[in-house]
Amino acid sequence: MKKLILIVSALCLIVYSCKTEKKEAVAETAKKELNILEKVAYAHGYEQWKDVKEIQFTFNVDRDTSHFERSWIWKTNTNTITSITASDTLVYRRSTMDSTALKTNGGFINDRYWILAPFNLMWDKDNITYEHVAVSEAPISKTPMQKLTIVYGNEGGYTPGDAYDFYFGEDYLLKEWVFRQANQEAASLATTWEDYITKEKLQLARMHKNENGSFKLYFTGVEVAF
Repeated sequence: MKKLILIVSALCLIVYSCKTEKKEAVAETAKKELNILEKVAYAHGYEQWKDVKEIQFTFNVDRDTSHFERSWIWKTNTNTITSITASDTLVYRRSTMDSTALKTNGGFINDRYWILAPFNLMWDKDNITYEHVAVSEAPISKTPMQKLTIVYGNEGGYTPGDAYDFYFGEDYLLKEWVFRQANQEAASLATTWEDYITKEKLQLARMHKNENGSFKLYFTGVEVAF
């Protein structure tokens, strides 16, 4: 009887050990299978985006002596947008946009991209091609970094055919980027990604500056509700 119990116990241990090893192997395989888009998105907290109920921010641009700003409230569960400018406030749902909302939504997509571009790598993955280079000189700091280039398809969206070069280190947090209109070789605009804040696990860069500081695009009043 004791021998039978020992055999059963040993079998249970073997089964448990096999299950544990299988789980660890699956987890390790899943970790290895992350592509570069996922690594960048997850480094910025993409996995927690599903818990976000609302995000609000004010988009600011300082160019030489001029200043421009507009604010947004995005209720993600209903995809309802509130646009707030000095002259007007507009509330619309992205599933039922009229011509006025459609025009306003172009501004929202632009401003949202500047703060959530790492997440767009996942949202837009079916409409982009990409290339990853392990070492490349960043355009502003001249520091060797990893480089991820994405190019949008020529059909649909607000930036058809445009390209972006993302620069980052081993932590996969963006440090600089380049926008190249219509995938031209020369940069249309290059800025930093800095002044990160943490909202739960979200990593959001609030400041983007060009090389000489004459152009600053930044975010104020950033709030996230979970």
